[in-house]
Amino acid sequence: MKKMNTTLIDIYNNKVSKNLISHDENQTRAIFFLEKLNKELSTSNARFFSRIKKKNLLKGFYFWGGVGRGKSMIMDLFYENSLIKKKRRVHFHAFMQEVHEQIHVIRQTGVEDAIEPVARNISKNVKLLCFDELQITDITDAMIVGRLIKLLTKSGVVIVSTSNRHPDDLYKDGLNRNLFLPFISFLKENMIIYEFSGSFDYRQLSLSEQKRFFTPISSKNKSEIQAIWNRLTGGVSTELKLIVKSREIIIPDFCNGVGRADFNDFCDRPLGPLDFLHIAKSVRVLILENIPKLSREKNNQAKRFVILIDALYEEKVILIASAETSPEKLYEMGTGSFEFERTASRIKEMQSESWAS
Repeated sequence: MKKMNTTLIDIYNNKVSKNLISHDENQTRAIFFLEKLNKELSTSNARFFSRIKKKNLLKGFYFWGGVGRGKSMIMDLFYENSLIKKKRRVHFHAFMQEVHEQIHVIRQTGVEDAIEPVARNISKNVKLLCFDELQITDITDAMIVGRLIKLLTKSGVVIVSTSNRHPDDLYKDGLNRNLFLPFISFLKENMIIYEFSGSFDYRQLSLSEQKRFFTPISSKNKSEIQAIWNRLTGGVSTELKLIVKSREIIIPDFCNGVGRADFNDFCDRPLGPLDFLHIAKSVRVLILENIPKLSREKNNQAKRFVILIDALYEEKVILIASAETSPEKLYEMGTGSFEFERTASRIKEMQSESWAS
């Protein structure tokens, strides 16, 4: 826990001095905004939240901008150093999965409007809610999130969110989008909308000119992958839990849109296309380690691996991997080995500089 006399900008500058991150004016301006909120949260607590409920005060921050500009990193710095106890940081996709599950359970009791009790339950346990990568892709989520966030903020919950899109572009061209427009107005009226602009995408810059497929599996290659992980995340991670049709899927390490897992975490489990799609939608970069050379006996693992690569490919995820052998030699004999040539080709394409940029 940080000392009270240590500011967020002090912590940020310390990371810069240690070459853990690069100094960026957009990031430092965002930190000054968050420093003010941090002080309010840590010194006022109950009185502050009471004022939020009664008056039309700031409900939070909405940070937006391209991938890799530091939005998640700055939000995490604020979250980790906030002294408020009732707080939660969650990937927005995982959060909405939880909400859908809760709504389903509540509706089984005969309650028609399940969103209000869901909001009530969340606000009892959380006063600071940090969302990573807020995005709306379907009308169901659009209708739920609009009411839910309004109810949460009305209950005194402060929300800090990152997104790749300006509020005006959320659910753009979506079905019945006019029903979602009042929520966009709510965001713009009640939150500080801050753009992380800049001509560089730091994450892509660091990946565009380097090796991303490591073979064979060795201590040297493991160290190189660890160095990439440290550069992309600062060596910090949390477990990302996804709920898909009541099934729990774990990405063991996750930070700033970068996921890290072992081949067995995904391909030794009975996961299907929908599961892999959710994984792919949850990350911008996936580090997948220890891919073995597959045989006839590993037919099911090979099938899942093919589906995983297809999902990552369609979602334009950057893949960093370690494997026993080159992509074209990973599965030479067994059911579907001929079709595996397409998977090997996709893996190779995903290693190209054009894919990263």
